[in-house]
Amino acid sequence: MNALKQTLTVLGSTGSIGVNTLDVVARHPDQFQVFALTGAKQVDLMLSQCAKFRPEFAVMVNEDAAHALRERLIAENLPTKVLSGTKALDQVASDERVTTVMAAIVGAAGLSSCISAAKAGKRLLLANKEALVVGGQLFLDAVKKGGAQLLPIDSEHSAVFQSLPHDPSTWESSVDKIILTASGGPFRLRDTHSLREVTPEEACAHPNWVMGRKISVDSATMMNKALEVIEAKYLFGMSPKRIEVVIHPQSIVHSMVQFVDGSVVAQLGTPDMRVPITYGLSWPQRMASGADNLNFRNLPAMTFESFDDHGHHERFPGLKLAWRALEATSGSTTVLNAANEVAVAAFLDQQIRFDQIHHLNEATMASLIPSVPVDLEDLLELDQRSRSVAQQIALKLS
Repeated sequence: MNALKQTLTVLGSTGSIGVNTLDVVARHPDQFQVFALTGAKQVDLMLSQCAKFRPEFAVMVNEDAAHALRERLIAENLPTKVLSGTKALDQVASDERVTTVMAAIVGAAGLSSCISAAKAGKRLLLANKEALVVGGQLFLDAVKKGGAQLLPIDSEHSAVFQSLPHDPSTWESSVDKIILTASGGPFRLRDTHSLREVTPEEACAHPNWVMGRKISVDSATMMNKALEVIEAKYLFGMSPKRIEVVIHPQSIVHSMVQFVDGSVVAQLGTPDMRVPITYGLSWPQRMASGADNLNFRNLPAMTFESFDDHGHHERFPGLKLAWRALEATSGSTTVLNAANEVAVAAFLDQQIRFDQIHHLNEATMASLIPSVPVDLEDLLELDQRSRSVAQQIALKLS
């Protein structure tokens, strides 16, 4: 491995964040060397990524997919070694040759490999918000103990990070509040009574961003913003009362920091995930992302809406669950995340209605009072118990 290059593992390389990460890497071949790529089942895409980037390892969590990929790599005379299973994710995230890990596995499935990277002291680019939502303080403790460098990749949290002072010790005294922006998704002005008729295709048709199906549904329900509030609390050490959400339909201002003197610093950019990805990869420097620059002569008018406007509280009831979970017993955010993953999967499989996602999340939280998790095993056990309860509730709703 070239010591002058960042040696990169991309966890979730076949997802939208992973694909965009590799697009940025391809633009800067002198700065990055890909060590490992991981995916679940998309053999064709993983094969093409291996052919282009020649990683040492490719991990397919699914055994059948791993076998198929191995056979095709041999047929193409490509040298990449294929591993399978979740333990292999931990292995390629913590390997001593790796300097940087892009954590882009969707959901709680990415938690273990994130903690492995943190314990190994990697530069950890966190696109998997669930690692903090589920892992909470345990995840932060692993980052601190391992000496890892944690950089947020979510567009909102990257915007906050770019807007805050460089010295974290000043945040508590100088920052009044963090303001996360939300597009409002495809149903920002839709009649609340018609939400029961929403189809998966409608929920996945985001007006501004190109994203995977799970996060697109989360954007449509505003649960993605609830998870981001939880993530912001842990990332920036802010009291939940100092985190606000406003709807900004144009997705140009990605988030803001309001300071105690009344000034506000905001980060603006086109709605292209390559921008925060590039910032994480190049920090503390900057480099080209491939995204279009903002043209201020042609920008649409920028508007902002409170959740008191247009009936948003009724349209997006899931948002309030963020503060409720943060005020409850430690582990409640784990329960909320697990319930939401089950609910979204059930909706996409057309087992429950769109408007029942919130009911399932709320009912699961009401059914479980978690004990405080003390290690990863506790977190994973709580996650599985929460999923079991959520699945039982989904069956009653279907």
